[in-house]
Amino acid sequence: MKIIRVVAAIIKQNGKILATQRGYGEFKDGWEFPGGKIEEGESPQEALKREILEELDTEIKVGELIDRIEYDYPTFHLSMDCFWCEVISGDLVLKEHEAMKWLDKENLYSVKWLPADVSLIGIISEMM
Repeated sequence: MKIIRVVAAIIKQNGKILATQRGYGEFKDGWEFPGGKIEEGESPQEALKREILEELDTEIKVGELIDRIEYDYPTFHLSMDCFWCEVISGDLVLKEHEAMKWLDKENLYSVKWLPADVSLIGIISEMM
């Protein structure tokens, strides 16, 4: 099975977490944490900074690793490093996503998360 390595930014601001809704592809309309694939020669942190700049026109500071999520989708295995992040500069402009929401602890389950992201929600809610 093909393995895809990605990174995800858990952007925390004012006690809330940023969730984004996919605007394309097989998982269109599902909710996820923003991020993307790690390119050859990049560290996970470098990939995350690049992806958030490309997707949201925003510069972030990458903090501590929360967890590595391993999830088997029907056609590939996803390995996702998830980091706490904070906005340094930028206005979170949606370039690839349909929508975004800031969710507090009580509303983390109010969106339909993609399967790999669901397992992270419990971990995050305990840390908020």
